[in-house]
Amino acid sequence: MEKSSRLKGAESVLNLEPNSSIAIGYHALFGSHDDLMLLEIDEKLLPDILHERVALRGQLDEDSVLCTQSKTYAIKFVGNSNSPFLIPPSGQFALCENSQDFDGEINDFAPVIKVAPGNMELVEVAPKLDRLKLLLSENPYSYEDVLEMDFMEDVEKNKARLYNWDDLVERVQASDEELRNGLCALSAVEIDGFWRIVDEKYMDMILRMLLHNSVLNDWSLDALNEDDVVSVLVSDGFPDKLACHCLHVYGSKVDGDVGRSCVWRLDESRVCVHFARQILSTGKKKMETFMAEWLQRIPGRMQASFNMLEGEVLTEKLGVETWVYSFSVSSLPLTPAERFNMLFRERSKWEWKDLQPYIRFDPISFFSLFSGSDI
Repeated sequence: MEKSSRLKGAESVLNLEPNSSIAIGYHALFGSHDDLMLLEIDEKLLPDILHERVALRGQLDEDSVLCTQSKTYAIKFVGNSNSPFLIPPSGQFALCENSQDFDGEINDFAPVIKVAPGNMELVEVAPKLDRLKLLLSENPYSYEDVLEMDFMEDVEKNKARLYNWDDLVERVQASDEELRNGLCALSAVEIDGFWRIVDEKYMDMILRMLLHNSVLNDWSLDALNEDDVVSVLVSDGFPDKLACHCLHVYGSKVDGDVGRSCVWRLDESRVCVHFARQILSTGKKKMETFMAEWLQRIPGRMQASFNMLEGEVLTEKLGVETWVYSFSVSSLPLTPAERFNMLFRERSKWEWKDLQPYIRFDPISFFSLFSGSDI
């Protein structure tokens, strides 16, 4: 009997009727094809994949991650115990008949181009925002930056250590939404196209001047007119971008406005924590000394409470004296394993009330700690 065959693509397998069969054989281009990989995804991610709303991110020394607009996924290779066959669609490759594989007449023949040893899986992980903090900490914006604006050569030299949005997207393994949230958590501000964190001493200068101006101009700290505050701070020598940033860092917008200007309320807790950090930046202090200096520094219209410093300071008993020192949650790594290591280097034993403020992880980070995935 004369041998004949009709080569079909993947469609012939997809449209296969129940209780029916189709012959398969090696494609003329059969091989390892390392550029072809299977990716198993959750159905909810399919629209992002099909509409090209995902990106692979990672440096040469990192394992790549897949990012959607709002989440980050580790890419894991999982081996298969069976042998999945990859059959290309009709017209994808030049299909060549190979009658040596068959005896007799074959009606439908699906050519296998590759046997997949495994597939890739996506596991949601926390973004690597520690790197974002490291990058922005290289060159914080300070009073010297304001002075250097008159010397363009110095400005150009500093740009070598500055990062715009595209630079951060390239270097930080995080989705766009997670990256924006990370910048917000670091109180970063975009200045001349570059994202910067502001030196604490410079922020202290701006905040002190704002509070001084509020007394001189009889401003309510619960209803600060943005235009008035920024205008006066600019006249005091501060850039308008930084004057406005000060309101964002230490205040929150309130309902209503004065004309077209926004109205802000200074956040009592944020302001009080700021001054506590400044006092303890020189080292530990006796509790009585610290409290007296703290209460003296905060605005008279605010009420300070030691409870505000949860996650910011620790206390220890030395003899009959209680001492207080700075230990801020913001200075700890975001990765749970690294954070626990640092916590127990600080103290070998913790009381739960002291430890709790330092281990409030988001669920994805905490799950990653016990699943063994690298975040």
